[in-house]
Amino acid sequence: MAGPARRAVEMEIAMWRSLVRWLLRRPAPLSAGDVPFPYLGVVKPILGIFIALSIVEIPILDLVIRKVVPWQPARWIMLVISIWGLLWMLGLYAGMRINPHVVGAAGIQVRMGPTLGFTIAWADVESATRRHRTMPSAKSVQIEDDALHIVAGSQTSVDLRLRRPMTFHLPNGETPAVQDVRVYADDPDAFVRKAREVRASAGARKNRPAGG
Repeated sequence: MAGPARRAVEMEIAMWRSLVRWLLRRPAPLSAGDVPFPYLGVVKPILGIFIALSIVEIPILDLVIRKVVPWQPARWIMLVISIWGLLWMLGLYAGMRINPHVVGAAGIQVRMGPTLGFTIAWADVESATRRHRTMPSAKSVQIEDDALHIVAGSQTSVDLRLRRPMTFHLPNGETPAVQDVRVYADDPDAFVRKAREVRASAGARKNRPAGG
């Protein structure tokens, strides 16, 4: 199976799995001390509008097809497609809801839905600062100014400066080497505060003399 087709299948499976896990209230597991940071707030209103419109559209479209198209199977085909579209959007919402960014002892886990995720170890983080940016595109992954942007709602709100240029493996392949990773978090102040706190603790443990 070709790369784009395989990724489409993987995304489809991930959406359905996320929907089931969300309905069963099974978010991504956290280790002791891990703190999740959602990024859904900025896109939640847009997703909510699309989901609401889809719910309204299904019975209206079904009524129109029944009145206009004499071929009965057309009604069922369009009904299946409409319900699939609604469930897919719910799965997209669920995937973002149950896979937040995570700050913990292992580092900063950067996520965007169920298929994009990587961890930056504390040894590779130079600094974490709050800075809001509006991106020129709504694409989830963008690379500009030697920085990897993981975007939500065309925005990022936290800058992570790396100690050295790094590459990251994403669903579409490996990125070029970047010096910064910029992400969106609903509460960037809390994200940065926690990142600085855990990073300082990790540095203190690393520098502590053996047996101290």
